[in-house]
Amino acid sequence: MNLAASVISSVALNERAEKLLYALIRRYVLDGQPVGSRTLSRESALDLSPATIRNVMADLEDLGLVTSPHTSAGRVPTQLGYRFFVDAMMKVKPLDPRSFEEIREHLGQVGNRDIVIGNASELLSQLTHYAGVVKLTKRPQGLLRQVEFLPLSGNRVLAILVTSGAEVENRVLSTERQYSEGELVEAANYFNETYSGKTVEEVREALVSSMKRDNREADRIMRNTITVAQQLFESDDLVDDDVLISGETNLIGLPEFHEMEKLRGIFDAFKAKHNLLDLLDRSISGEGINIFIGDESGYDALTDCSVVTAPYHSDGRTVGVIGVIGPTRMSYETVIPVVDITARLLSSALSYTES
Repeated sequence: MNLAASVISSVALNERAEKLLYALIRRYVLDGQPVGSRTLSRESALDLSPATIRNVMADLEDLGLVTSPHTSAGRVPTQLGYRFFVDAMMKVKPLDPRSFEEIREHLGQVGNRDIVIGNASELLSQLTHYAGVVKLTKRPQGLLRQVEFLPLSGNRVLAILVTSGAEVENRVLSTERQYSEGELVEAANYFNETYSGKTVEEVREALVSSMKRDNREADRIMRNTITVAQQLFESDDLVDDDVLISGETNLIGLPEFHEMEKLRGIFDAFKAKHNLLDLLDRSISGEGINIFIGDESGYDALTDCSVVTAPYHSDGRTVGVIGVIGPTRMSYETVIPVVDITARLLSSALSYTES
């Protein structure tokens, strides 16, 4: 359990404090201005004096849920306050029918897999007015049709991989010894007879299983095939992860990022991508929505940001992650259903496209 979760589990607010905190966060999300006691009295619909509200705010500040900027008598939520709101108070709104139809229409267009995924990133940006982000795992799609192995100079082999989707991947492999053309033709023939019609993941699993067995009794062709093919299918070069980002300019006008240094740090993170890939990788193993608030992401550039993500699937396999990056002062209640529904409809679209 992380520190925020530990603190949240120990916080117990009475109904009055909870309503005031809820009203403060809802108001602050709207305009980004510190919220004073008069505004809270009006927004919460509680019949409380300004003095009573100030006392409750002082208690919430002691708990670390709100803070008071030096230049204002009002208060703003802290990162911990947002986490408490998301975990214990938030009322997620159902996605409005118009947005649902827009997502379904754009993702339902039959086309290239990468285009469909790119549409998802743009939709997230358009519907939330933040930055839409999609992790795209580029690997040979469809079923394996054929593999060819060709000898190069030294202990190198050119592997040509053809899939049922008409994609062709070329990889240069470094092997433990030099193989003749005849050996490689035999290995390719054996491989195609054994593994043609399987997915890349199925071939990986089969090769791992074969390597664990005692192959001393296996014939020469089978040993050569397993040795060379393992180099191809265990290679990270066969998988190329990328991040598609749409609408990053939506962040420019937000008050949280008026300081050029903060904005530059965020855009540098978008450009470098490796930190975003790492963050999205942390979401891919989970089901449903993941929310990283402020420094929960682990990256300084995103300290003033929140990231809402969900994995997407194809034919029952998790193949990537989509999400939204915006300020910690985002409308979580409206962003979460957009991300959730987009992930679900993207999964359906990909399963249909690849069937």
